[in-house]
Formats: sequence, structure tokens, C-alpha cells
Amino acid sequence: MTAPALPVAASVFGAALPALEAYAELLAGPATERGLLGPRETPRLWERHLLNCAGLSELVEDGQVVLDLGSGAGLPGLVLALQRPDVQVVLVESLQRRATFLTEAVEQLGLRNTLVRRVRAEELAGKLEVDIVTARAVAPVDRLAGWALPLLRPGGRLLALKGEQAATELAAAGPVLHRLGAAASSVVEVGSEELGTQARVVVVERGLTQAPTARPKARPMPRPGGISGPSKRMNKR
Repeated sequence: MTAPALPVAASVFGAALPALEAYAELLAGPATERGLLGPRETPRLWERHLLNCAGLSELVEDGQVVLDLGSGAGLPGLVLALQRPDVQVVLVESLQRRATFLTEAVEQLGLRNTLVRRVRAEELAGKLEVDIVTARAVAPVDRLAGWALPLLRPGGRLLALKGEQAATELAAAGPVLHRLGAAASSVVEVGSEELGTQARVVVVERGLTQAPTARPKARPMPRPGGISGPSKRMNKR
């Protein structure tokens, strides 16, 4: 059974709260039953997952195309799509069972601004460019940047939700980011401690030159995606 939405959720999500409650039911039900989330996560879905992802919206501008890399059960991609109908979200996943869940969730939640792609990030390099790549609990920053930067337009940004070691992880990734042609990187705090949405985000901006694509034999992402066809707003090469 899903834990009821915390009182602060209404302040955070506003008119989108009913949709977030419906998504919480999917996380507690099908996502947990299929092993996408551990059963211990159900009582703390709001504070640990949904509210934790909410602050990411502050870093996304109106009309941008966002690719959620290794979307898993849809965190943070589906939270952002429900919060921000003004942006387009592509959920990228490679594992079938996760892709299936994401496709079902998009349909059941009635999301018209969201696509699911069952594909590895390396396979998309050179085929599309997006404004933002998001990720949560996918991989260390250096490996994540290797997948993400080739998918970004020049000046586009990787937004990776990280924990207390965000700055340490970013510092360790410095040489790789330089090699990949990153123009800038930083750790940004988003959200509100009072509302339970405070989170650390590693921000990496792609430079103006072509970012090297990830090597074909690179370790695959630990998670998946499904509906075919890119968004009309997505810039094809």
C-alpha cells in the first residue's frame, strides 16, 4: 500500500499532485512487484524519491527537450514530465521489463509530452541532440558524462542528482570531463530543506565542439526505455 502524500507535497507539486499520487501508486504496485524498486521503499516514496526529484525542475527552462538517462522506474524523468507539461521528456532505458513499465506508466498517466526509448545511450549518439540529460543513481559522473555529453547540443547540460559526495565525485571526474570537451561543471543545490526537496545536482555543460562518443564496449547502463520515434522538437543531426 502506498504511503499517503506528505502535507508538503501539495505545496511542491500544486495542480500536478493528483498525477503524482497516481504515479506513486504505480511505483508501489507494478514497479515494486517487478523489482524496479525494493519493497522497503514503498513507505518512503514521497520523501526519498518523489520529493527528492522535484527540485530538478528549477534547472529546466520552458520548452526544453530532456532525455532521462537510465530512467529505471521513471525517476527523475516521470516526476519532471508530470511537473512540467511545457517540456518534452524522453525516457531512455535498455532493459525490457523497465521499458515495459515506463511505457505502461506513460499511457496510464496520460502523458503527451513523454516518449520511451528502449535503447542504450551509445546507440543514440550522433542521432539526436537534446537540451538537457538527467540521471539519478545511474553511474559515477565520469562514466555518466561519457554517455550524456554526445547526446547534448552544444551548450546543453547534464543534470545528475547526487548525494553528499557530489563534489568529491565531480572532482574525480575532472580529467574525463576535460577530455570530453565539457565547458563547465559545478555542484548546485536545488529545492528546499523545509519542504524536503533539497538535493545536490552535478551540472556539466557541453562545450561547443563535438563531444566524443562513448566507446562501444563501455560498461552498459544499469537500467532501460520503449515508444518509438523522437520528439518533433528534438534536433536531429
